[in-house]
Amino acid sequence: MKRLVVALLMLFALNGPAFAVRPDEMLADPALEARARVISGGLRCLVCQNESIDDSDADLAHDLRVIVRERITAGDTDDQVRAFLVARYGEYVLLNPVFAPHTLLLWVAGPLAVLFGGVAMVVGARKRRKVSFAEARLTADEQAALDDLSDRKG
Repeated sequence: MKRLVVALLMLFALNGPAFAVRPDEMLADPALEARARVISGGLRCLVCQNESIDDSDADLAHDLRVIVRERITAGDTDDQVRAFLVARYGEYVLLNPVFAPHTLLLWVAGPLAVLFGGVAMVVGARKRRKVSFAEARLTADEQAALDDLSDRKG
């Protein structure tokens, strides 16, 4: 039983994300490599579009990872590296869009859709409830039949 638990733990430990970073790209300094991984984890692969360049095997992602590492070794800060890539490839290269006036719609569209959907559900439920109460009233014939049944019981 103990071996099974150890085997399962090892399986889950080795089942992490498969990073596409090649050994020849990696920096010798672990601190700089860690910075490069953090930066490249927030950059979009322009070929794959929904993967970070850290997870992509595309040639362009490789080129972007190399650029990130070159800029870091040149002494750029994390923000300077991101700014360089945004200036070169546009804001689409960022996995998370910046909060700015031109991206305001991206940030507020989701919450507004949820809000309007909730309001529509509440209004629809209220209308349905009013209709069901109106339909629940008995006609004069039904009421007379119910009264007749009640009188027979009593």
